[in-house]
Amino acid sequence: MKTATHQHNQQVREHILAVGQRIMAGKGFSAVGLKEILDESEVPKGSFYYYFTSKEDFGVAMLSHYFDAYLAELDQLLAENGTTYAQRLMNYWLLWSETQSCEDCQGKCLAVKLGAEVSDLSDKMRAALMRGTAGIISRLAAALEAGAAEGSLQFEGEAERAAEALYQLWVGASIMVKIVRTATPFEAALSLTRQTLRISL
Repeated sequence: MKTATHQHNQQVREHILAVGQRIMAGKGFSAVGLKEILDESEVPKGSFYYYFTSKEDFGVAMLSHYFDAYLAELDQLLAENGTTYAQRLMNYWLLWSETQSCEDCQGKCLAVKLGAEVSDLSDKMRAALMRGTAGIISRLAAALEAGAAEGSLQFEGEAERAAEALYQLWVGASIMVKIVRTATPFEAALSLTRQTLRISL
């Protein structure tokens, strides 16, 4: 049984992670100091080091926290009843394009925002990114296999490779959206995804 103190500590830790995620999704990892996170979280410095041994440790925990929530949402979306797997997958990519538009992407796509930066800074954070993105790709691969089995979509080669290629396509589109400041890269990615999977939706 969890004690009240344990629950409080967990809530404080979650709060620090949520605040750090929001700030770093906008500014990046290196540009944000611990003081900014502490001030925004309204917790003393000692409290931060009670939960995290270093900024790198915080970064690993933040990425794990982000991907846990992301994967839970993806599981829910891909388990939607009354739709084909082709529809579920297209809903995922439509949601991606809607929630990670050029206006909103700084608060939504943490992996895109931090991927290149932290992979050069920290092997531990790079490993956290690898675990998280591998979880996404494996779920997409399972959905592709199920969609092919039910006949709602088709793809060439192995499901894992197809899922990896599609995920990389959308990550690249997210970066281009930030550069060109229009949704055109997402529109192109959506069209290519439909063609790749032979989906007529």
